Amino acid sequence: MRLSALCLLSALSANAEVVVLENSAARLGIDTLGGAIVDFQLKSIGMNPFTWKGDGDTARGLSGHFICFDRWGAPSKSEIANGMPFHGEAPRIQWKVTGRTDDSLAMQVHLPMANLDISRKVRLNGAVALVEETVTNTGKLGRVYNLVQHPSIAPPFLDEATIVDANARKGFSQSSPMPNPEEPAFAWPQAIDGAKSVDIRRLTDNHDPNVVSYVIDEEWGWTTALQPKNGLLLGYVWKTSEYPWFNAWRHVEAGKPAARGLEFGTTGLHQPYPVLARKGRIFGRPLFAFADAGESQTRSYAMFLAKVPSAMKGVTGVAKEGNGWVVKGYGNEEVTVGR
Repeated sequence: MRLSALCLLSALSANAEVVVLENSAARLGIDTLGGAIVDFQLKSIGMNPFTWKGDGDTARGLSGHFICFDRWGAPSKSEIANGMPFHGEAPRIQWKVTGRTDDSLAMQVHLPMANLDISRKVRLNGAVALVEETVTNTGKLGRVYNLVQHPSIAPPFLDEATIVDANARKGFSQSSPMPNPEEPAFAWPQAIDGAKSVDIRRLTDNHDPNVVSYVIDEEWGWTTALQPKNGLLLGYVWKTSEYPWFNAWRHVEAGKPAARGLEFGTTGLHQPYPVLARKGRIFGRPLFAFADAGESQTRSYAMFLAKVPSAMKGVTGVAKEGNGWVVKGYGNEEVTVGR
């Protein structure tokens, strides 16, 4: 029988709090300033992958698993002059909690510049969190937007031995010229750094290329990060019809892994909207979403933690089975989550 409790932790600001969902298996903490998931722990291990914080004024909102909304990356020069921040308004403003139970949370935020709302429902079931988000265009005109999930793992969960896997396929580096659909630059898990091929499953002392984007061909997209020392696996699963892109960000400080972004979203091009509009698609996938006046659009994903065998060297597949998923390892290991 699951023992669930909901508690509130004091945070850095009098106007914000970290709302914590907790049961006998796991705990999940969400900061109401920016809406970021800043804590996710399997109680049997007690390690939080989401310790990363941004620099300077971004240290609060752009931390852990935050969302990039209404854009991914930089605004245009005119938008910057009008006050639009990098990655949009959502991770920098206060979210409102609209409902709580012992194992669920509802929250929402309005973006005053973008004229968009986003509402979120989170339910913690064991060590699986089910997240549903609805974007609503509150304006009188239709508009383009992007929503990119930005889970950012950091030490001590992240080190040179941490292994990232995904069912990504064709990819390109954000530092390279934008590719044509008939000219894929490489395929997962490879990336190209100049003339050198890089295996980005691991991060050591070199983070180049530091942002690489891939498309996914299957109905469900997934990515995992395995911490071998503790046998802890973090995973995400989503519908590719809702999030067609997987974007891998890698960051090194003083020659050591400092952060990795396991990003999935509606775009794979880290550019302002004028560039996205001119390019339109890459590898046949769209680079932005569109919501008509008054329209609402809902997307969802699942995130999970699992204890895995010490011999596990990575993940080859995540398959849906009933109400859960079966995670398969390189050595034919199988771990079931969500059931």
